[in-house]
Amino acid sequence: MKARVVVLGLAALVGAAAAQGPASAPAPAAPRPDPAIRRTVIEDDQVKIEELRVRGQLQRITISPKASGVRSYEIAPPDSGRDPSQQSKGISGHSLWQLFSF
Repeated sequence: MKARVVVLGLAALVGAAAAQGPASAPAPAAPRPDPAIRRTVIEDDQVKIEELRVRGQLQRITISPKASGVRSYEIAPPDSGRDPSQQSKGISGHSLWQLFSF
């Protein structure tokens, strides 16, 4: 008699577990949103200035003069992790020209 009660008790537990369904898997992580990219173009009769910002940080400044025979160039933006009160030893603020293109 005791064996029959134990078997029925186990059957009840198994039935309750089956009614709950399979163990739920952890929810997949939400995809990361794309970074906020902003392109600004300022143009007049003599020059076109393009600025690229990613997540608010300045990444690239391109100057394109409209005079014939004058090549465009970039200005290296300041390093975002640098202390602005310290003297810059890098290329930030300097002009960069592309010499060759393939």
